[in-house]
Amino acid sequence: MPRTILVVDDKKSLRDLVKAYLTQEGFRVVTADSGRAALYVARHEKPDLILLDIMMPEMDGYEFIRIYTKEKDTPIILLTAKLEESDRVLGLELGADDYVTKPFSMRELVARIRAVLRRIEKSPPSAEVLRVADIALDKSARQVKVGDRFVKLTLSEFDLLAVLMSAPGHVFSRHALLKHLQGVAVDSLERSIDVHISNLRTKIEPDPGNPRYIETVFGVGYRFCAD
Repeated sequence: MPRTILVVDDKKSLRDLVKAYLTQEGFRVVTADSGRAALYVARHEKPDLILLDIMMPEMDGYEFIRIYTKEKDTPIILLTAKLEESDRVLGLELGADDYVTKPFSMRELVARIRAVLRRIEKSPPSAEVLRVADIALDKSARQVKVGDRFVKLTLSEFDLLAVLMSAPGHVFSRHALLKHLQGVAVDSLERSIDVHISNLRTKIEPDPGNPRYIETVFGVGYRFCAD
């Protein structure tokens, strides 16, 4: 059964172009022209991934993310014409997984989509459970438990934590972490890794301002501390 992609943009020409290309690539595509319309479509169609424009009438992409990520953990890729880094960072802070900047190539967009969808494919039944310190990460169930409480993570937060926990003490560069997330060589802000790490710390650290688990190695990247 084909994966369903929701394309949200207020420009019909772009929606039609993306829909035609993704349909040709084997996806089922549904569309919406505003954040408000996207909420209705997403709740009824339950897409596997959402391509979301930021600047739209009625309800912009930021507000859509604020509302919908409380209901579902569907991965979101931002479609943005804004060049300011702060605009992309805000979307990532709110829970988006990735972004592409307009104008974008359709080949790159499909590569990003396939990379994200590969990450949410179910793991085989024998998939391991990583246990480091008092954190348990179940790859198959995509669940994380800190002590005796479960924490809800976005797709990118979960995958980042899995990479870091897979090699406690090893320092991963931001570029290496980006490649782990995307699975393709594309030009993205390494700053996006910092945003996901910050969100992750807020959810798993006893004191996010003085992290116990995820340590910053200045000038290099991050590592997971077992002690």
